[in-house]
Amino acid sequence: MDHIDKDILMQLQQNAKLQTKEIANSVNLSLTPTYERIKKLEQKGIITSYVALVDRAKVGKHIMAYCQISLAQHSKTLADNFRIRIQDMDEVMECYKVSGTYDFLLKVVVENVAELHKFINDKLSTVDGISTMQNALVLEEVKVETAYNF
Repeated sequence: MDHIDKDILMQLQQNAKLQTKEIANSVNLSLTPTYERIKKLEQKGIITSYVALVDRAKVGKHIMAYCQISLAQHSKTLADNFRIRIQDMDEVMECYKVSGTYDFLLKVVVENVAELHKFINDKLSTVDGISTMQNALVLEEVKVETAYNF
């Protein structure tokens, strides 16, 4: 990737609806090479998708929480089972296997505290192999970025 590819990526991260012509003008290339660079970035898997970012509060998702999960044992079977079960939970926006005091970190988004309680009790706590769970409600989003800086 050269500086032109990085410029293209920065622009697309800021506004994925930009037309190729607008990007070309900005990076001082003609339309065809710009289009080819974008296609190459897609084919290499550098650009993985184009999405619309949604204001969660405006769609009724007022509560965000992070759940720190520790498994009872560090076995492949328990970890695989956890991964599979999490895939079917719409409330879980992100799930990471992490190092440190706990094994997984979940980002959970729901409408209200009662829904969070229901999610934890009726869904999350039913996953086999969880030994401990700590939950933290997000009180304020101080910084939220979706774009990587180059």
